[in-house]
Amino acid sequence: MSNYSQAAWKAQQDRNDQLIADSKYMRPSVTSQVLPLQIDVGGTETLDAKQIATLQALEIEAARISISSLASLATIGELDHLGGGLDLIPSLMLTLAATDYDKVHYTIENAHASIGYYSSLGALGFLDRDSVVHQFRRGLDVPGHVSWVPGGTQLNGGRLGVMIPVAAGQAMGMRARNPQSWVVCHCGDAGWIAGQALNGFNAADIGNLPLTFVMQRNGIQLSDSNKNVMDKDPRPIVEAMGVEIIETTSLFDTAEMFQAYKQANARAMEGRPTMIYPTGYSSADGTKVDFNWLAERFGIAAEVEAITSKHGVSMDQEIWVPGAMMSYRDIGPMLECLLLVNDLPGGEGHHDGHMKGRDEAEVLANPMLTRTPEQQVAFNEISAAAKVEVTTNARPAAGTANLTLSTEQLAEVSLPGVGKKTSARAGSEVAYAAVAKAHPNDVFIVSCDLNPSTKLGKAAAQIPAQNQIELSIEELAALLVADGLAMSSYKPQVNVVSTFSAFFEGIAREGLELWRYQRNLNGVNEGLNVIMHMSHVGACTGRDHFSGWSLDWVTLAIGYLPYVDRFYAPADARGAFVAVKDACARYGAHIVAIPRDNLLVLSNEQGNALYNTDSEWEAVTPLRKHDGAKIAILALGATAGIALEAAEQLGGSADVYVINGLPLPDGFLDGIFGEYDGVVTVEDGIIGTRTTGVRGFAGLVLSAASCTSAKTEHIGIVDPRIAPSEGHEEIWEHFGLTSGAIAAAAKSLT
Repeated sequence: MSNYSQAAWKAQQDRNDQLIADSKYMRPSVTSQVLPLQIDVGGTETLDAKQIATLQALEIEAARISISSLASLATIGELDHLGGGLDLIPSLMLTLAATDYDKVHYTIENAHASIGYYSSLGALGFLDRDSVVHQFRRGLDVPGHVSWVPGGTQLNGGRLGVMIPVAAGQAMGMRARNPQSWVVCHCGDAGWIAGQALNGFNAADIGNLPLTFVMQRNGIQLSDSNKNVMDKDPRPIVEAMGVEIIETTSLFDTAEMFQAYKQANARAMEGRPTMIYPTGYSSADGTKVDFNWLAERFGIAAEVEAITSKHGVSMDQEIWVPGAMMSYRDIGPMLECLLLVNDLPGGEGHHDGHMKGRDEAEVLANPMLTRTPEQQVAFNEISAAAKVEVTTNARPAAGTANLTLSTEQLAEVSLPGVGKKTSARAGSEVAYAAVAKAHPNDVFIVSCDLNPSTKLGKAAAQIPAQNQIELSIEELAALLVADGLAMSSYKPQVNVVSTFSAFFEGIAREGLELWRYQRNLNGVNEGLNVIMHMSHVGACTGRDHFSGWSLDWVTLAIGYLPYVDRFYAPADARGAFVAVKDACARYGAHIVAIPRDNLLVLSNEQGNALYNTDSEWEAVTPLRKHDGAKIAILALGATAGIALEAAEQLGGSADVYVINGLPLPDGFLDGIFGEYDGVVTVEDGIIGTRTTGVRGFAGLVLSAASCTSAKTEHIGIVDPRIAPSEGHEEIWEHFGLTSGAIAAAAKSLT
């Protein structure tokens, strides 16, 4: 690294440290003094008048905080999703009352509704009111989407539909730790149709998970009403995926909503997922729902008459009043949303709600944001009551001790001998099975109908049924479920999802992408405690031709290195055992990449196995060293065997190092460039060309060499477009992955 690069890196770290230091809530542990709002849903038959008044009083407080926050945001010309945030508050306040941060947790799929989330936490005392009002969307503490803060959800949202399978994973892991566990997932009426969401509903059903979805069916999406964007009723579709529908009229009738929660909780204890669905109000059984009804229901006759008169709509016009109302309690926008979903003049959507050009005091004075005498008494009482102390702790740091194997357990392991050719899968299979046998209640496996090929079957046989789930070909959902498992407990735990690497590179990428926007409580976005087991990496996956190729696996892994504790690319079966053993022993995000092909079990210069059951994993292992060697061959993973052959052809002029994974040790490449005249890299993946851009491990080394006088050459796949459908050796020969090519590259540098 050049002096400039080192200085730039140091400056970035200094800015990061300062941002954390200046924050209020981004800490390893935060203890909050909060209002004593707690309701045992399972043990309470009905809410009494005081409980209802208290919940509604706190809803109003949260709504007022939201309005003030958006008024503050308007002073810098910004807006937010105020409409959905206000809509979220009534059901979220009940969820917060039910949450005990032990066996009951919650998350939010429609994460753009975050102002309702932060304001609700502010109303309870987890967050400072002024922080929510003046820092929302303007700093690290209170960002623009749902992120982890004290009292909040670990599952940071950002993309619609994603949190549904993640919540399923969280519920699966929590149930294994406590059979009374329950997860509530708030969701919108747009993201439910996303493929990963439907797969998540399916996972909840297959796993018989204690999971309840609460849908804000307000009838409005980003650009228009549901009717004009996605005119489908979610109920039959979600129900067809195995999630029971619990209908309630609305999410703002507190007593009725509680009964829906109570029914959902009972079904969760029976292992059945549910969705609470607000149907809304419409004329039926002699009751006419029109604007007169609306005015009386909410006590807003003057406001309703004003807007209907303005747009020439009769007060007798029959309407559908959604059971979740966009911009709830912000009367003007709320009524415009109501006109929109009923296709009436004056209708406006307020997905992107705001306070630009609006008078904050005037909005806050409206009757729906003003507490009744009963609500004010309840609010005063709970505000004066003794506070409850709640401590929120960050997830453990990457590298923290996780599931380890004892000397005695390692002694029971048998690995292939030196000189034998076998798939690296043989080593990873033994490792997972050994860890599962030693820690059966702490290992969780998510499968994609590929256990026989990825070799997770023996491990799965060692663990309880509730610790594993088979999701068939739903690879995307499988990765997301595994991410959720990582958030189910702080205890040492292995969460592994396995499928072919080609699926990680393509359809399942969101499971890795989630790592980019999962923030720990300490303010750092990081990967989760998951092993992404990429099987069948490289050019040959058994004569499958293009359908099974995993040619971009190295570049993919490098792209996630900021979030990954370690990336493993073992060179043989014994190395694969060491890699998996190490990944299980360390808390954090890991990618394990295992080739399908039969590879030579490597030996050191004394003829002994290069790796043993008790070996500590290392990113680099010297394979052959020669006095006076001028060239270093850096062979990533499976290519170590042909690199060894090349060194023999070169007659001692080149040393060989096995790259077992990344990141490389600090200073390793600087040392290599200082010791050798030239460096050759070898990998079974796309490296491109200097014209198109060098990528993969080759790109990493070339980039590092650019600051030195070292010469480099790179062996890998430069053109992936055409290849035979044959075996391992033929495929490699076609792509120039041969010992002869490595030797020729080395000679070119001398």
